[in-house]
Amino acid sequence: MAQKVLLRVLLGLALLAIWGCDEGGQSRRRTSPPPTTTTSDVTESQLLAELEKKFENPQAHYELARLYHRSQNWNKAEYRYNVALGFQPGHKGAQAGLVKMYIDSGETAKAEQFANRFIGQSSTAIIETLRLGWEFEQLGLDVYALRCYRQALGAAPDSYEANRQIGYYYLNKGDNAQAKQYLMRSFELNPRQPDVAGALGRLGIVVEAPIEPEVPTTAPVQPK
Repeated sequence: MAQKVLLRVLLGLALLAIWGCDEGGQSRRRTSPPPTTTTSDVTESQLLAELEKKFENPQAHYELARLYHRSQNWNKAEYRYNVALGFQPGHKGAQAGLVKMYIDSGETAKAEQFANRFIGQSSTAIIETLRLGWEFEQLGLDVYALRCYRQALGAAPDSYEANRQIGYYYLNKGDNAQAKQYLMRSFELNPRQPDVAGALGRLGIVVEAPIEPEVPTTAPVQPK
């Protein structure tokens, strides 16, 4: 069993090495919408103990990579990010984290190479592109975040999710003019977004959500 697990990890790392050299490679992708970034106070010893139970746990490797990243232990951080991606190639938090680690460690060319790779891989699904952009944004990588959002919007200009995401991006940056433009478009495409309606209200734009039909509280009277 241990040999099989080790083989899987080595295979994952080998694939990542190929991606770094071959601009034509592709990876598997996930479609689950929630972001993968988490805030964790788990210690190194706890994460290592978790991996003793189940080594093929991408989230544990990812959290461990973040710990090493914060302490600037670049070699260990890189290894754990890569192992996480070996087990789960579509882990957006690990993808963004690896790019940020290369930037922080001074390997900017490598960071650009992997950012291009991951952004390109995500282009087959709008939700994947938005999730990757969100992860980049959380790490302060605005250039890559905006690239993701614009890629999603270019592929699906009538996507309310893409318009909402880029609208919130500009809202967080204090660019109210562009925030209004994209949030209004998102609301036009899908008016059942109370959060967007609230954001527009705070920007001075009053919108009305559609009135939902009333649900009868009693059973209708049956004809005799």
